[in-house]
Amino acid sequence: MANYDVKQEVTDKYSLRGRVFHKLREDILSGKYEDYEELREVAIGEELGVSRTPVREAFRQLELEGLIQIIPNKGAYVTGITEKDVKDIYMIRSLLEGLCARWATEHITKEQMEEMEENVYLASFHAQKGHLDQLAELDNRFHDILYEACDSKILEHQLKDFHQYVLRVRKKTLANVNRGPKSNEEHAQIMEAIKAGDADKAERLANRHMINAYENMVKNGLHEAYQKENKE
Repeated sequence: MANYDVKQEVTDKYSLRGRVFHKLREDILSGKYEDYEELREVAIGEELGVSRTPVREAFRQLELEGLIQIIPNKGAYVTGITEKDVKDIYMIRSLLEGLCARWATEHITKEQMEEMEENVYLASFHAQKGHLDQLAELDNRFHDILYEACDSKILEHQLKDFHQYVLRVRKKTLANVNRGPKSNEEHAQIMEAIKAGDADKAERLANRHMINAYENMVKNGLHEAYQKENKE
C-alpha cells in the first residue's frame, strides 16, 4: 500500500504489457475465462495482435495478483476462488468500505452528495418496478460515488479492485430479488449518515452493509454453488 504509485499505474496501463495485462485481468474478473481454465500464450497473442513476450510478462503480473497460477512445463491456469476467498474478500472490503464512508463524510462535495441522493432515489424507483438490471447498475454506481467522495486515490483504487473481484464472485451465487431493494435501503442509511456529518455512524453502516451482502450470498447458495462446482 505504502508504495502505491499513481503515475506508475498510468504508465503501465498504456504500455504494451500494461494493455495486455489490463485486458486479461478484465476478462478473468468478468468471467470470460472459467476457473482453472488454461490461458494459452499463442492464442491470446493472436487475439490481441501482440507477440508472446508481453503476454508472458502479463502472466507474471497476473500471478502476483493471485489471478492465475503458472505451472512449469505445463502452462498458466486461472486460479479458482474458494469459499474462504469469498469470505476474506467481503470481510476485508467491509473494513475498507467503513473507512471510505468515514472519509467521505469529511470530504464529500455538494455535487457528489446530489448524485448520491439521485442514485438512491432512482434505485428505489427501479426496485418498486422490479427492474433488477437497472438496480444492479445503480448499486455499482453508488459505491463508485462513495469511493470518489473519500478523496483518497489509494483507497479508491483498492476498493475498485475489490469490487471487481466481488462482481466475479457474484456469478457463483443464486440471484435474490429481495437483496436489491434491501441493499438500496442500506445505501440510503449510509447516505443520510454522511449527509448528517456522522462519520462514526457512516462507518458502522458501511461496514455492516458488506457483511449483510456476504451473509445474503451464503444464505442464497454460495456453499451449494461450490459443492456443485467441485462435483463437476
